[in-house]
Amino acid sequence: MSRRPDPLAQVSDFDIRLLKIYRSVVECGGFSAAENVLGIGRSAISQQMSDLEQRLGLRLCQRGRAGFSLTEEGRDVYHSALQLLSALETFRTEVNGLHQHLRGELNIGLTDNLVTLPHMRITHALAELKDRGPDVRIQIRMIAPSQVEQGVLDGSLHVGVVPQTSPLSGLEYQPLYSERSLLYCAVGHPLFYADDQQIDDDRLNSQDAIAPTFRLPAEVQAHYQALHCTASASDREGMAFLILTGRYIGYLPDHYAALWVQQGRLRALKPAQRHYELSLSWVTRKGRRPNLVLESFLESLAATR
Repeated sequence: MSRRPDPLAQVSDFDIRLLKIYRSVVECGGFSAAENVLGIGRSAISQQMSDLEQRLGLRLCQRGRAGFSLTEEGRDVYHSALQLLSALETFRTEVNGLHQHLRGELNIGLTDNLVTLPHMRITHALAELKDRGPDVRIQIRMIAPSQVEQGVLDGSLHVGVVPQTSPLSGLEYQPLYSERSLLYCAVGHPLFYADDQQIDDDRLNSQDAIAPTFRLPAEVQAHYQALHCTASASDREGMAFLILTGRYIGYLPDHYAALWVQQGRLRALKPAQRHYELSLSWVTRKGRRPNLVLESFLESLAATR
């Protein structure tokens, strides 16, 4: 496909509709997976994507027997589309706010596996928001903490929840949760049936362990630096997968590990010594525009305990 010789003159309603379809295709991972979400057939989706590529003069994705994948330009258009659609939704929300009705979207980015926290502050705040604004559309994205912060910065997310590390300029952080993580091993691991008294630090620190690739405070990183980390994971679920193989030890939040502990599949190793507390905060952008949906959610979040 040849590049457009002239700049895009304007973005029409038709373009916006195509960009919304494109967003769904990307987030579903292909045309076939997007059929049910969009309620249209694969051939119609393919035609609309061809129309968008023609309109932009860019090749956005590769599709065929090799599967679906984005081009580099396709990834850039996707991120730009997220910002555009978020800005349009912000405009609609602000206008609706003039009528004091809760309408529009709330886009939330969450660190994985917070749903098992016993306090359920996010859940309760979402329930209250839905009661106050039945027409509000809530969209949750489970992504890495760095992506949550970037999404709040660029406006594609209204609010996020991340581990509290070094704050980024341009963002506001408010404490939300504190969670306790313990060092676990699973059935099949040599330490699973060992008595804690038989497990000295040298033996524990020599086991294959898992390190997270997401940002953590320095005092938490020290717990991982003491271990023999031979594997890594981008989120807590990935760490759980590896621990449950019975070949690695690793830290997990106690609320997340509780069910496997009850089932006898996981055990904590020397919990009195090997544990850490991690603070989780909700994060918003500094200087954000008034948004009645977001402010209502934050108000409910602050009121929950």
